[in-house]
Amino acid sequence: MAWKLPPNREINWIRKPLQSARTQCKTLPYGSFELRIEHDIIRGVTPDMLNWWFHHIGGSMNVNGVEYPRYLVWHPIDHIHWELAKPAPGGGAGVGASFRIVEAFGGNRHHLIDSVEEVIKLDSEGITLIRRILGVEVFRLAHRFVAVEGGTRYLSRMQVGAENRLGQWLLNPLLHRFVFTRDMGPAWLTHNVEEVGNFESFLPELYAAHRFAFS
Repeated sequence: MAWKLPPNREINWIRKPLQSARTQCKTLPYGSFELRIEHDIIRGVTPDMLNWWFHHIGGSMNVNGVEYPRYLVWHPIDHIHWELAKPAPGGGAGVGASFRIVEAFGGNRHHLIDSVEEVIKLDSEGITLIRRILGVEVFRLAHRFVAVEGGTRYLSRMQVGAENRLGQWLLNPLLHRFVFTRDMGPAWLTHNVEEVGNFESFLPELYAAHRFAFS
């Protein structure tokens, strides 16, 4: 499917700048890209709220009198589509589920990602998603949630590529040419800093309204 950038959504969160976080982008020994972020504290947001959010990311919410899919609210510019490609064994968006994620970093169609990723961890300590090609893990995104005074310290690590000989000579060159280019690394860092910072603008209120439905 040829995805188009979404029309403007009238949701004006004050996005945190890249400089609000500590970031790192480097190439690992076998050619994988590794990106790390130590985010600014997410004020007013707890690890339990984040756990609830990722379990219920497929719902909808009202903003300024308009009903939106929650995923599109999370980053009103970059997010295009989310779907539960495969439910968890117990149903829903838990461990064992697969998420289809479509987004364009910075609203740039040249930085568009359309990926199906398996959830291998999801609890109040964090979430981890992976993708495999030919049985080889070629992508891992891990977010760790740490409770601190006033909110949550959110730590992110993404690896694009396989740290082995198959990755070095075949998979990584293809991935970095056709799926996730070197230019997309800095764009993703900015994107993730913005979307994580956006939690402050809506998640406490959303969680308060819906938490009793979470089991």
